[in-house]
Amino acid sequence: EAETKSRGEELAAIAKAKEVIKENVGGAESLSYGLNQVSLVQVSRSGITSKVALSRYEATRMVRDLAKKHHSSALAQLAARLRAVSGDDQFAKVKGLIQDMIERLEQEAEADAKKKAYCDTELSESEAKEADKTSEIEKLTTQIDKMSARSATLKEEVAELQQALAALAKSQAEMDKIRAEEKEQYATNSADMEQGLKGVKLALKVLREYYAKEDKAHDDAEGAGAGIIALLEVVESDFTKGLAQMTSDEEAAQTEYEEQTKENEIEKATKSQDVKYKTKESTDLDKATAEAKSDRSGVQEELDAVQAYLKKLHEQCDEKAETFEERKARYESE
Repeated sequence: EAETKSRGEELAAIAKAKEVIKENVGGAESLSYGLNQVSLVQVSRSGITSKVALSRYEATRMVRDLAKKHHSSALAQLAARLRAVSGDDQFAKVKGLIQDMIERLEQEAEADAKKKAYCDTELSESEAKEADKTSEIEKLTTQIDKMSARSATLKEEVAELQQALAALAKSQAEMDKIRAEEKEQYATNSADMEQGLKGVKLALKVLREYYAKEDKAHDDAEGAGAGIIALLEVVESDFTKGLAQMTSDEEAAQTEYEEQTKENEIEKATKSQDVKYKTKESTDLDKATAEAKSDRSGVQEELDAVQAYLKKLHEQCDEKAETFEERKARYESE
């Protein structure tokens, strides 16, 4: 934009120079190259020469002053060429030089305008792409962070569930062992109790049958016999109660064992399902995270390419306008 503005100012300055020459050197041009030339030559050839030189000097000075004022290398070059113009129809040559200069500057201005339009379009589109890619990367990064955090949480929960399942399995194994030992002990003890109770009942039967006989050949000790029977009846009652209590305890222990085992099975099934689902979710999240990272890498490559192109565009489009000295040197080299 600075270069375009500078070129526009240069065009305006050259146009002004052209107008100045047109307004100020017409008489000199007529005297030097028109019908008056013959009569003036006849009157004073030296006077004509001085007027031409004066007019050319004034025109050259005006162009040079304009070049300095507007920092125009084109006008500076034109001033140099004006000083070098010689021969017939000098001001026609000057006009030609100015016209050529204007056409060149107009062509350069048109090229600058096309370049500016190109730069504006490309910069706008590229900056929009850069913003889109940056936004896309930010969104992907947010997704990746969320999925990674969720996956890590799930893995922690799975680890806790597996620890709980291991503890549950250990507890169930201990219960199984204790129950088996209790059951075995009950089987032994109940058999002993039943055997003892059977013996007591048999002894009571024998004694009761004996003392119930009336044709005994001797006097029996009924008092002592009654005491033994009473004692055996107490033992029978104790054995019966003991066996009943033993059986009741065994049944209660078995019931409790079965209920706890059922609860453990339910808990095991629930936790195992949780492990299954959480493991699957974590695996799916890890897969999705890997895909998102791959997508982000692809978008990052696209962003890098866009930014590299933007850098190139800025280097091409953000050029500083040539200085007066640089442009003067370029024109003089041409």
